[in-house]
Amino acid sequence: MYRPVPSRIDLPEMEHEVLDFWASNDIFHKSLKQTEGGPSWVFYEGPPTANGTPGTHHVEARVFKDVFPRYRTMKGYHVPRKAGWDCHGLPVELAVEKELGFSGKGDIEAYGVAEFNAKCRESVLRHVDEFTVMTQRMAYWVDFDQAYWTMNSDYVQSVWWSLKQIFNKGLLVQDHRVSPYCPRCGTGLSDHELAQGYEDIVDASVYVRFPVLSGPLAEAFPGVALLAWTTTPWTLISNTAAAVNADVEYVVARTAAGELLVVADALREAVLGEDSEVLHRVVGRDLEGTKYKRPFDWIEFPETDAPVHTVLLADFVTTEDGTGIVHEAPAFGAEDLVLCRSYGLPVVNPIRPDGTFEESVPEVGGVFFKTADERLVEILDAAGLLYRHTPYEHSYPHCWRCHTALIYYAQPSWYIRTTAIKDALIRENEATNWFPNTIKWGRYGDWLNNNVDWALSRNRYWGTPLPIWRCAEGHLTCVESLAELAQLSGQDVAESDPHRPFVDDITMPCPTCSATATRVPEVIDCWYDSGAMPFAQWGYPHNKDVDFNEVYPADFICEAIDQTRGWFYTLMAIGTLVFDKSSYENVVCLGHILDEQGRKMSKHLGNVLQPVPLMDEHGADAVRWFMLAGGSPWQSRRVGHSTIAEVVRKTLLTYWATVSFQALYAREAGFEYNSATAPSVADRPLLDQWLASESHTLAREVDTALAEFDTQRAGRLIADFIDNLSNWYVRRNRRRFWDGDVAALSTLHEALRTITLVMAPFTPFITERVWQDLFAGNDNQAESVHLAAWPAVDESIINAQLSTHMDLVRRLVELGRGARAEAKAKTRQPLSRALVGASEWDQLSDELKAQVAEELNVQRVDSLTTVGGDLVEVSMKANFRALGKRYGQQTQVVAAAVAAADASAIAAGLRAAGVATIDVDGIGEVALTDEDVVITETPREGWAVMSDAGASIALDLEVTDELRLLGLSREVVRLIQDARKNSGLAIGDRITVSWSSTDADTTAAVSAHSEWIAGEVLATSFAADGAAHEFSVADNEIGLSLSFARA
Repeated sequence: MYRPVPSRIDLPEMEHEVLDFWASNDIFHKSLKQTEGGPSWVFYEGPPTANGTPGTHHVEARVFKDVFPRYRTMKGYHVPRKAGWDCHGLPVELAVEKELGFSGKGDIEAYGVAEFNAKCRESVLRHVDEFTVMTQRMAYWVDFDQAYWTMNSDYVQSVWWSLKQIFNKGLLVQDHRVSPYCPRCGTGLSDHELAQGYEDIVDASVYVRFPVLSGPLAEAFPGVALLAWTTTPWTLISNTAAAVNADVEYVVARTAAGELLVVADALREAVLGEDSEVLHRVVGRDLEGTKYKRPFDWIEFPETDAPVHTVLLADFVTTEDGTGIVHEAPAFGAEDLVLCRSYGLPVVNPIRPDGTFEESVPEVGGVFFKTADERLVEILDAAGLLYRHTPYEHSYPHCWRCHTALIYYAQPSWYIRTTAIKDALIRENEATNWFPNTIKWGRYGDWLNNNVDWALSRNRYWGTPLPIWRCAEGHLTCVESLAELAQLSGQDVAESDPHRPFVDDITMPCPTCSATATRVPEVIDCWYDSGAMPFAQWGYPHNKDVDFNEVYPADFICEAIDQTRGWFYTLMAIGTLVFDKSSYENVVCLGHILDEQGRKMSKHLGNVLQPVPLMDEHGADAVRWFMLAGGSPWQSRRVGHSTIAEVVRKTLLTYWATVSFQALYAREAGFEYNSATAPSVADRPLLDQWLASESHTLAREVDTALAEFDTQRAGRLIADFIDNLSNWYVRRNRRRFWDGDVAALSTLHEALRTITLVMAPFTPFITERVWQDLFAGNDNQAESVHLAAWPAVDESIINAQLSTHMDLVRRLVELGRGARAEAKAKTRQPLSRALVGASEWDQLSDELKAQVAEELNVQRVDSLTTVGGDLVEVSMKANFRALGKRYGQQTQVVAAAVAAADASAIAAGLRAAGVATIDVDGIGEVALTDEDVVITETPREGWAVMSDAGASIALDLEVTDELRLLGLSREVVRLIQDARKNSGLAIGDRITVSWSSTDADTTAAVSAHSEWIAGEVLATSFAADGAAHEFSVADNEIGLSLSFARA
């Protein structure tokens, strides 16, 4: 028998009880054990950095990471879920620097690398408990006992192995390139890190004169100057050349002020004004070699025969903005460096690694590069070289962790040549399922198509050391493990810590020349660590205990949209580099979480929702349900206390109330469900057959939705089913439950079992509680809902026609309620008849037609066609928007024909067949649907009429004396039932009732219907003696006093 289920529930309190149940019965591990030997479904956990506190955005991702493994487990798949922790990198280092009061790398080296890295290791461990508490509190089932740590030796050595595979393919190389560099952190960044740190700033946009010194232009136009445009005035100090496009036409133009300037013809008027005059035209290639005077002569250039401070030719120069002449500083621009190298020009860099100019540079020595602009613009203006200066607002890259402005900086770095596998990456992306699909060739596809080599190395301390040793001759040796390092070095280092500085101290004889080889000083990008987790989490290939083919690639990964250029990319890139196959097959890409005002959550705004307090206020199930079903997960969504409270009210508490209702009436009737003896569905009433059909349809459709990673659709199906269950099935069958009807109780039991199972992956707590209260241990059911299988679907029980007919019944009921409300006719006042106009009305069974009559409280329901169409005045006009899509310029002609047509005939045709036809001059026969016309029906006196989408219902509002007395008797039943509930009587308690009335109509009503009233309220006696009993109630409006007691 069911356990008692209270009508009210404290969700957070219940969840803590369920957590205790899971822990004491080891349910998670039982679910893994139970599916061993089943088909494998592989999930990868993206590792969080545990040196910070968890936020609500962590809850969002974890909810999605949890729901699909739970669902797949219920489908019989074996889904191991290994937790992971991202331990290395700048985020950790910067946090430790802040704790220690450090301002840069010098402080770290003075403190000691070993000591600093020990602090980093300690920092990583600091917030693990908070993440663990949050993860367990929200019921994200993941195995912490087997968690991987990217700082563990086995993990690091697995990363080394993968780097050696890439090295051996010739794809891991050192090069001197311009790349993003953080002067605060003293290290370069990769392009996928760059994408995470753009901030809007205002820079100086300057047009600068480069006076021409020699060549044909100088001879023909004395005083002429090239006009260059830049938004980085600080780079002008190391100006090396100017670039034009060989195929663009340039002009020598005289400005209104009389000066001579060279600009691209296409930009002349925009830059120099419409009143400027063209004196000479020249194609770009003829400007090559033109010598000019550089704007600042503060730094020396080495002696060279290369064309320093002359015009070069470059395809990347365009006429979309600027002047068509680009200033070149190869130390600070990737394209500049390639171009200047092709001409043999030197690379001159006056900026130190900390982002400040060398002290020897006049005016700005020791000044940070971004703050030097203001002074440089002043000097250019004073020297007569500044043509124009305007503020320029744009997005500029900043360090994604310390928020320092980045500089594009020429420096030696190690690169993975991902450009060499671009075609393979595009091939793997084509085979990947993205949710939403727009990301595939949108945000992510664009990233792949514009792929650049991965700047892998970092000049830092706490990270996976780059496992490359180099001798004085430049020979390189890449090592895949400490065991190999021990063999090559001849030292016992197999159990050494693979981090700096310990690994830095290990030398080896160069395998090529026997000279001493030392490790290169860099560590690697921490994003490589996380991208290597598919194999490194197992210590592959050094760990022989795992069958890697069984755990690669992942069937499913999930993170927020900002990981398209982060973890999603590194996973696919490393997998393709090492195995020629992406690391995942299905990826769910989530939108961001905002506050209720649509703002990004931040401590500064004070709008951060702490995850555990949020769950302890509303319940983790409520938060989970909102994340999974509260709108499109692909879009940014607003979350707050009111939105989550609405989830609790509309879905979870409605579900709970239905469970409580079933338990209450089943226990009262002594009902125990037994699938072997339950009535056959085919032998039950149509309402039962309908609910059984809807239950099996729900199991099938939610299964399909979750297989397609569509939690929003699945959630909508579940919410609609709960609404149908509570607000239609239960309400329409209350009397049957009161009578202990076995078919009704069995049908609701089966429906609750199905909804509980399909909800279990979404809301694991409340469904577990319901499972324990109603199902566990009964009828051979599983110990836990999370050990139960997905509900089986019996297609023979699904009746699509019955569902369609019930939809019509419910639509007619809604129309009838609307008609009553508009006519202000009380719900409990019976009416004599309703007339229905709907195309499928005649196909409904008498049992379903009776549902309409009972629900609308009318004595008879007939077809509108039996009495003619004289109950309403019908008017009709065209819906121009709908007709316009089909008839375009002929819409007015069709609209005129609609206005002239017989509105009543059209309305009747639409009700009968869903379509009606009219003849239109010049077009012929036109078929009209409900969407094409707007029909207004005005009821005649004595009737209430409501119509919508081809269905109409008319209520006869005449109330006879007999109907009025019957309505009064129903008010009496309502009064007694409310009093029973408020008195605390059990639903099955019989009562004795005494009554008296001062109103003649009420007396007549109660006297005439006393037997029926007594049956409705479970009264064993119903006497007009006015005797006093334990409970009393009165209604002055109808002049009735009642007294009752338990019988």
